[in-house]
Amino acid sequence: MNYWLMKSEPDVWSIDQQKKAGAKGVPWDGVRNYQAAKNLKEMKKGDLCFFYHSNIGKEIVGIVEIVKEAFLDKTDKDGRFVAVQVKFKEKLEKSVTLEEVKKTKSLSHLSLIKQSRLSVMPIDSKSWKILNKMSNI
Repeated sequence: MNYWLMKSEPDVWSIDQQKKAGAKGVPWDGVRNYQAAKNLKEMKKGDLCFFYHSNIGKEIVGIVEIVKEAFLDKTDKDGRFVAVQVKFKEKLEKSVTLEEVKKTKSLSHLSLIKQSRLSVMPIDSKSWKILNKMSNI
């Protein structure tokens, strides 16, 4: 299993909306950055992703699961980009803020800090465990 972090602006799509979407989940679409799209293509069914509220809040708020691997993004008229299907797994007991991540030396290598504009990024298993611990999971 691989771990990821996916960013969404909460006023566009929030963790609560993701939860209401149910067990079938929804397409994670609209990604137009080539590196983020490459990451979507590498995702496998069953992979887990942190759900990160960007711009407003700037914090990890939940976990979603990949339920369908990369397929053509219907919102891309040129047919170059992909989407994945994600379903809600859980809301974190305690959100983990970007500020907390930045203050944690063992997380300083994360793309969340080094490539702040990237919307879909891998998370190594050691960092996944640290972030879960920070959220009281």
